[in-house]
Amino acid sequence: MKVQQITGPVAFHGEGPVWSEGWGGLRWVDMLAGDVLSLSPDGQVARRHVGEVAAALRPRMQGGAVIAVERGFALESPDGTVEQLGEVWSDHGVRMNEGGCDPDGRFYAGSMAYDQSPGAAAVYRLDPDHSVHLVFDGVTVSNGIEWSPGGTRAYYNDTATYAVRIFDYDRDAGLTAGRVFADVAPNRPDGLTVDGDGGVWVALSNGGAVRRYTPEGVLDELVELPTKKVTACTFGGPDLDQLYITTSREGIAPADKLAGSLFRADVGRRGLPVREFTG
Repeated sequence: MKVQQITGPVAFHGEGPVWSEGWGGLRWVDMLAGDVLSLSPDGQVARRHVGEVAAALRPRMQGGAVIAVERGFALESPDGTVEQLGEVWSDHGVRMNEGGCDPDGRFYAGSMAYDQSPGAAAVYRLDPDHSVHLVFDGVTVSNGIEWSPGGTRAYYNDTATYAVRIFDYDRDAGLTAGRVFADVAPNRPDGLTVDGDGGVWVALSNGGAVRRYTPEGVLDELVELPTKKVTACTFGGPDLDQLYITTSREGIAPADKLAGSLFRADVGRRGLPVREFTG
């Protein structure tokens, strides 16, 4: 499948694309710059600084966004004001990295150590009352998390495991019965999204591609990119039929002039409407 380059290398570490009609289309993060990027209909990119790190974001049902920042969470109001919530931990060697909302409107975000120390990170959940809960720990590089169309299963990447995991989900029990969904070794799974048919699209960090796996965990489609560090993907456009893909320049040779650009592919599938934070 061919991809179209949508922007130049506007991000150092582009991540976490999200399409929401409520905020006018696509947003993503330049994570280590602490900036949220927005794509206008004419292709222009706006940039807004929200903290030392902008790791992940989702729209709020009341307007604005919930954002995972360096060591916790922040809330953007409909007027654009950003309120930093209290720090979840004090260790400056660990930062947030990726996140997403569950079917019940709660925001999950996982962390990683800056030096990627094994087992130093965890996944947290921000509830609508703004309380924070530990989901599980022992994580190395927490990455993409998204739910199946019916909301009964969740897919999750700890990049250091070289595998996509699947969990059972319900509101009270949370994520249970974790097991391997797809082994992607020697590739490193980064962000992921799920389409309306239940297919799981996985960005391959340093693998130069996005893979689609069927709900049974069988590889069936491949999108190749002209740059190596592919970080995340999401469905967008008015019909949610375009796959937007972010990339990074972090650790990439200067000769790769496309690293950090945003790409788009017509993959013949439709995504799911973004799940919003209800807090």
